[in-house]
Amino acid sequence: MINKQKIKKEIKRSRLYNNFLLWYQKILKSHRIRGKYVFENRSGNHEILCVVLAGYKEYLYPAVFGRINIFSEKNMDICILTSGMYSKQVDEMCRENNWSYLRTRSNNVSLIQNIAINLHKNAKMIFKLDEDIFITEDYFKNMLLAYQHAQLGDYEPGVMAPLIPLNGYGYVRILQKLNLMDIFTKRFGVPKHRRTDDSPIENDCQIAKFFWGEEGIVPSIDEMNARFSCEPREERVCGIQFSIGAILFSREYWEKIHYFPVSRIRNLGTDERYLCQVCCTSSRPLMVSENVVVGHLGFQNQNHCMKDYYLAHKKLFITHDM
Repeated sequence: MINKQKIKKEIKRSRLYNNFLLWYQKILKSHRIRGKYVFENRSGNHEILCVVLAGYKEYLYPAVFGRINIFSEKNMDICILTSGMYSKQVDEMCRENNWSYLRTRSNNVSLIQNIAINLHKNAKMIFKLDEDIFITEDYFKNMLLAYQHAQLGDYEPGVMAPLIPLNGYGYVRILQKLNLMDIFTKRFGVPKHRRTDDSPIENDCQIAKFFWGEEGIVPSIDEMNARFSCEPREERVCGIQFSIGAILFSREYWEKIHYFPVSRIRNLGTDERYLCQVCCTSSRPLMVSENVVVGHLGFQNQNHCMKDYYLAHKKLFITHDM
């Protein structure tokens, strides 16, 4: 016989659990946007938002933000973020370019990104860039097209990223597409898709310079972008942890994953680890466009040598349109 009382108890228990879950998710989201901030709002309430984490590599700003100024679209908002600090140079640059400027008291990159997205209520698609990323022509348009194209395929993307030469995933694809695997292997060893602190792509300054075209073997990021953008549109699933210096995601997905996690103890890299994990567990993979290329100056252990290299070879980093 069917035990009606038992069924009623199970239904009640299920409803209580669901109500608790909704309450917990609401509290979690509230916690992840709670913090003191100053927001200079110059938003046009557009559906496309680009947030840029900045404040620490001011020597790059003429090239990095010069490219953003040239290649940005009219129908988008740009908001520059400085986590835990005020930058006079960023403040003046935002005023000059009519960009919004958000700064927080605490140095927490997940928190400031959550606050920025929450403040831009109309934003449906969000680009995130780091201050050492050099975008290329039609970056925003082609990334949106890549996201839309991927939705027609076998996967529903959670995050879309471009090909980045200095990246544990991207450098292998760049070498393969340019038929440079043998040359690289003879010089630096067998390339592997890899995102670890001891990997050569993240530590070797000579590799960083190689990908920035020091010897004329690897074309410039602008040349690669122009070439690959003409190829048939394709997006591939990234099977390793991806360094998220340049990504695109939807507000819908950001809300689905309950924003970026905010740790009050150690937050550097938390957003990257969480995003790569949740893309897998939610079956919304991080995908990489084969048609869009951007540059990355270098990883932490390459910063010192690449700063010197950048200052001595600025023409390699500045687009001809500037």
